[in-house]
Amino acid sequence: MFYGRASALPFLFSKSDMDKICSFFGHRDIYLNLSSELKNSIEKAITEFGITTFYVGENGDFDRMAAGAVRSIKRRYPNIKLILVLPYFTNRINEYKEIYESDFDSIYIPSELADVHPKGAITKRNKIMVDESDLVICYITREHGGAYTSVKYAKKKNLTTINLGYTK
Repeated sequence: MFYGRASALPFLFSKSDMDKICSFFGHRDIYLNLSSELKNSIEKAITEFGITTFYVGENGDFDRMAAGAVRSIKRRYPNIKLILVLPYFTNRINEYKEIYESDFDSIYIPSELADVHPKGAITKRNKIMVDESDLVICYITREHGGAYTSVKYAKKKNLTTINLGYTK
């Protein structure tokens, strides 16, 4: 079935005040296997921080690794949610609807992004993810780029961050 508008998708996410949220931010290209580090950090997020919902984008290696690790952990913690946070609606959601529905509990396209130009939408999406988060898990090894900027903003807001990489 084709869905012409994002609001028509039956699995769009609606945030609740009960959700404790962890967002992932990391570099687009990563040449390491971070699977065990991610799983350990996700389990810590659940058991020590009470996280129930995980926000992830789809902009690179770290996002894919994080989503896969959450899906793996869901076998032990079936009540956690994995939410794909997109900066804007794309037809790819319709083309691969079954994959999105099997891989994610919901898709979240923040309404604040409706009038944002696509070139600025990812940056604004990342800010919204931080604003709604209680914890950030990241992989930052350099002091530039979108992931670094998002984590810097999270630290400015005094959010706890777990960095699986290294930065000064």
